[in-house]
Amino acid sequence: MAFSTPAAAGQAIRFTRQTDVRVQTASPLVQVRNLEKTYRTSRGALTLFKGLELTVDSGELIAIVGQSGTGKSTLLHILGALDAPTAGTVHCASTNVAALNAREAAAFRNREIGYVWQFHYLLPEFSAVENVAMPLLARGIDRRQALDAASNWLREVDLEDRSEHRPGELSGGEQQRVALARALVGNPRLLLADEPTGDLDETTARRVFELLERLHLTHGLTSILVTHNLDLAARCTRTLRLESGRLHAAA
Repeated sequence: MAFSTPAAAGQAIRFTRQTDVRVQTASPLVQVRNLEKTYRTSRGALTLFKGLELTVDSGELIAIVGQSGTGKSTLLHILGALDAPTAGTVHCASTNVAALNAREAAAFRNREIGYVWQFHYLLPEFSAVENVAMPLLARGIDRRQALDAASNWLREVDLEDRSEHRPGELSGGEQQRVALARALVGNPRLLLADEPTGDLDETTARRVFELLERLHLTHGLTSILVTHNLDLAARCTRTLRLESGRLHAAA
């Protein structure tokens, strides 16, 4: 596959950054301190995190592994302002995420966070290019400009010829590549990926990860990946294991 920077989008859309690779700063992009998350259930309190600490520097590609039910997805939700901590501080992309109200959290997610999930969550009634454009349309960008940017991102994930196809007309790997383009079309500072290859066969999973890895590097992203695939995790900058409510360096 060939990947090229969507230069046309850079000329047409003001919000596109001036360079493809961000200048990495010395300060961490993510800082989590003494995080606690407790759910109230009919059987009593369920505590997922207790004293969890996490620092992620700009430009890192972090893998988080661990057994099912340990709270890996919940941690991504908290980092991306989809859930709130019970206690502790969460600073992400220079923002105190825990202090955001619902409207501020939505704006923060649209501006700073790109999400890729195990299931693609593409809207079935819209084409691939329309799905990719959705975050920009939600931001209030002109429809023509949003579609132009989306087309360039589909070209970058080698799906330009599938732009008018609806999700049901795409393979599983193609659907996930569309989802990745949608996650990155708004130029987020942080990419959160929750088992992005979990529903794919081994060969397709490897190709999707290689695409994610390449986009991470060429666009100067900071990325946090939850996965059960230890081979893919080993290719990341660091691998952390979530266990007993805390993160530990994986052996």
